[in-house]
Amino acid sequence: MNTAVRASSSVIIRSTATYSRAVTKAAAYPNAAAHSAKKAVFFRNAVSSKHYVINSTLLRNRLICNASDAAAPAEPAAEAEPAEELMADRLDIRVGKVLKAWKHPEAEKLFIEEVDVGEEEPRQILSGLIGYVSEEEMQGRAVVVLCNLKARNLAGVKSDGMLLCASDAAHETVQLLTPPADAPVGERIKFGSWDAVQTPPDAPNRVQKKKVFEAVQPDFNTTDEMVCRYKDLDMCTSTGVVTVASLKGASIS
Repeated sequence: MNTAVRASSSVIIRSTATYSRAVTKAAAYPNAAAHSAKKAVFFRNAVSSKHYVINSTLLRNRLICNASDAAAPAEPAAEAEPAEELMADRLDIRVGKVLKAWKHPEAEKLFIEEVDVGEEEPRQILSGLIGYVSEEEMQGRAVVVLCNLKARNLAGVKSDGMLLCASDAAHETVQLLTPPADAPVGERIKFGSWDAVQTPPDAPNRVQKKKVFEAVQPDFNTTDEMVCRYKDLDMCTSTGVVTVASLKGASIS
């Protein structure tokens, strides 16, 4: 304890003790009551005129608490709450490239495509786009591919994924989603911003069991600027947004 504080505390404590003895003596000896009362008043005034009466125990505890507060380490800053998980992030939607496409020999509306989605081998995907997109237009085209659908057979041929397209309400016009020309093949599409934190996609079995695509698909749309979105969040790559050729206010599937 600081020497000045210690000395001041000692004087105050002694004065207080003397005051207490004077009051006690006045109560014990009635004949000396007047004298003792005057003496008690003198000490009370002497103390209160210059100092506050300090309880030594409280003073010591206060000094200890102050020292502890100063020595205590700063509490770590509260962690930021994680962003709300997007349902669309449960889908594995990637930039792809059609390596070649040809008509299904036994299904008049189906193309069979070999599509590079950034894996060791291209995927085989079937799309019902005949009548909407020409065979020539399909060759070497950049596309957007839903990759975590469970593989299934279409007209006897295995299809492992889906090319995403926009369509008008009457389903008379259908257009493939188009990533920027310089977007890396295999890159996963994000929503809202390329800097957005994205959770890992669900496994194909879970996507099918939980009907994830069916839950998300109604919120896919295109803007008046032909930008593709999930709700009001743009579909983004590292080099720009996903678009369509001309459809505005269209659905995507």
